[in-house]
Amino acid sequence: MKKITTILIILITLTTFVTAQNKHGNTTKYPSYKGLVMAGYQGWFRAPGDGSARGWGHYGRGDKFDVEHNTIDFWPDVREYEKTYKTSFKHKDGSTAEVFSSVDKSTTELHFKWMREYGVDGVFMQRFFGVTRGHERTDKPQDKILRNALEAAKKNGRAIGVMYDLSGLKADGEDCSSVIEDWKMLVDELKVTDQGEDQTYIFHNGKPLVTIWGVGFPDRSYDIRKIGVNRLIDFLKNDPVYGGCSVMLGVPTYFRDLDKDCVHDPYLHELIESVDIVLPWMVQRFTPYLQKPIDHQRDHIIADIKWCKEHGVDYVPIAYPGFSWRNLSLGKPQLSRYTAYGAIPRLGGRFFWDQITTMVEAGAEMLYIAMFDEIDEGTAIMKVTDNPPVSNKTRFVDNDGMPSDHYLWLTGQGAKMLRKEIPVSFDMPERK
Repeated sequence: MKKITTILIILITLTTFVTAQNKHGNTTKYPSYKGLVMAGYQGWFRAPGDGSARGWGHYGRGDKFDVEHNTIDFWPDVREYEKTYKTSFKHKDGSTAEVFSSVDKSTTELHFKWMREYGVDGVFMQRFFGVTRGHERTDKPQDKILRNALEAAKKNGRAIGVMYDLSGLKADGEDCSSVIEDWKMLVDELKVTDQGEDQTYIFHNGKPLVTIWGVGFPDRSYDIRKIGVNRLIDFLKNDPVYGGCSVMLGVPTYFRDLDKDCVHDPYLHELIESVDIVLPWMVQRFTPYLQKPIDHQRDHIIADIKWCKEHGVDYVPIAYPGFSWRNLSLGKPQLSRYTAYGAIPRLGGRFFWDQITTMVEAGAEMLYIAMFDEIDEGTAIMKVTDNPPVSNKTRFVDNDGMPSDHYLWLTGQGAKMLRKEIPVSFDMPERK
């Protein structure tokens, strides 16, 4: 009996020691992804004078943002922004068109205010691989934006998480080691998972949720067997100081069959089985042009959910309003698909609502929306204008005559439907 008691004391002591060393907060307003509708947040738009030294980042090419160098298809509705930047573009009435910068704190605060007002549960902050190469610095624009977002999320009671996008990882000897070091920095310096009382960092299964996106796509230069994704996952889940996390893995749509947009490597299934949630990228994969697109998507998601349950992993499908990257594609010949303006049309919200309803009807317990702010690929749900600038050398896509906040509102309604606060219905909700 004494021996058993001694063993129990040792086990309790060891557990207490490990818990004490873990640098994450113990509680959060969002202990699970289930029941939430989250969006991706790029935060990559820059403007001269915003302090980022990035010129017109993601608005134009290089330091230029004009009719010859424009890379956005939708124009943001900037009427509520505290700080805006004049461009060379003109509206139909002759007034100068203006844009925002993601670096400005007031921009981030406004975006999270919109999330609260319209019922968008929160966002995953995109953190690209290139940023992790400078993990020893904490003054990068991306760090500033993340700091602002953590503060705004807490102020507005919105969920927030970190999503590492492996885009930019080079095949010539690079691996995921810098992501590990960057996560340590975020935990130590930005306190991303320990925001004190009323923190809103998203957890899943009671643990901080970290996303790794970009695993299993055949157009990537890296080999998933050679970049140490398995070591990164093990670190995030099991490191006694920085681990203890849940992990979500962003993979291709056809991950289940290792087919079509996915690498034909069963190692991907091993990686998926080692994480907590799988997030298949569905943008461009399901479109209004398919014959019976709703039936096709529903059957696909039902089969995905069944596979995930059999393999012990949760599942998050992706809905998106539409797609348009004509202006971006003009400078990138490799972007060869869907290159017309409004290539995957929004249809006034019909396409978006059909996807959300299909996913809920198929049994999805959580949703991911692509994206909150991506006006350069035409997937943004944030406020965009129906009266963009005019030019005889370039053009922009309008909002189908809908209010600028239409997709924020629809996303909030989708969250209510997911939580069964309103009936599941393919009928588009009407605003009162």
